[in-house]
Amino acid sequence: MKKTTLLLTFFVLITSCGVRQTRESLTSGDYDAAIQTAVEGLRNRKEAKGKQDYIYLLEEAFAKAKERDLQNINMWFKDANPSNAEKIYNSYLQLNNRQELIKPLLPLRLIKEGRNAIFPMDDYSDQIISSKNALAKHLYDNSKALLATKDKMSFRRAYDDLVYLNQLNPGYKDVASLMDEAQLKGTDFVSVYTKNETNMVIPIRLENDLLDFSTFGLNDKWTVYHSNKIKGINYDYGLIVNFRQINISPEQVKEKEFYKEKQVKDGTKPLLDANGNQVKDDKGNPIRVDNFKTIKATVYEFKQFKSVQVTAKVDYIDFRTNQLIETFPLASEFVFEHTYAKYNGERAACDDSYLTFFDQRAVPFPSNEQMVSDSGEDLKNKLKGVITQNKIRR
Repeated sequence: MKKTTLLLTFFVLITSCGVRQTRESLTSGDYDAAIQTAVEGLRNRKEAKGKQDYIYLLEEAFAKAKERDLQNINMWFKDANPSNAEKIYNSYLQLNNRQELIKPLLPLRLIKEGRNAIFPMDDYSDQIISSKNALAKHLYDNSKALLATKDKMSFRRAYDDLVYLNQLNPGYKDVASLMDEAQLKGTDFVSVYTKNETNMVIPIRLENDLLDFSTFGLNDKWTVYHSNKIKGINYDYGLIVNFRQINISPEQVKEKEFYKEKQVKDGTKPLLDANGNQVKDDKGNPIRVDNFKTIKATVYEFKQFKSVQVTAKVDYIDFRTNQLIETFPLASEFVFEHTYAKYNGERAACDDSYLTFFDQRAVPFPSNEQMVSDSGEDLKNKLKGVITQNKIRR
């Protein structure tokens, strides 16, 4: 009994909250929110007395929403502005969808009044079709007008309208070819190339890696980067990687000598007391303990070192005005380092971390060209970061 009472109390509280929310939405003029909340409240046990408030509120919200939509539609028709086509179409869809939302719940009985709640249902199919055709015509005509301009932003708006039109009415006239035209006209084409302002030759491998934009993944809906110009394309922007300075350190070998020693086990020996006498166990047997000895080694460590620093700047150029838009710094460093070592004495005296160095030998230093080329991957990642964070258009 107690459990049933608790469940009933919980049900009443939930219903009360939903009714209050529905009433607030209705009062504020958000009729569709009121309808949605009421419908959700009536999906279970719609005949219960506690659900009567939902039915009254739903009836009122439906009537007011329908009245407002029809008034708006009438006003837009009188205005005769083609740009209202989408509002008219969406309003007819809304009128129809609202009815479809309520239909599964009908009939809804108002107990006190002894009648069913009134929800006048109309067939909007003709209006939906005619307003859809009017919208399609408006989108098509407006897109054609936008494509006749010389503004890229207009081309992009035309593309978005054509995509919507294609979803609304697939296969409408020549929409597919117009979409291709709008996409091409609305795209910013960026020519990417390098300039060498240093007194060194830039390795061709570095230039090729840096300009291999196929691996960058930077192209987006409206921006395409080309490292090789394509005939017939008018490039809007230039992205120039200017190499400013290349600093290469001398080849260095740093030597370090240090001493190591370690205690290691070397068999066993008799245990002696403080007086030098041999210690025995309770059976009279001599006790033996581990014997340790000290082993030593002198380690000679050699570190080969060479580094390169490449500094550059990235210039964004507007080809239409031939003006510099922005400049961003770019820098990279690559370090060659190789360690090997020798020892005199006992190898076991050295730390385990050094043992691999004893198997190494000196290696040839990489050439200056190789060092510069090896800096390319880091330079490329940083260039990608600059472009990603600083789009041509924001």
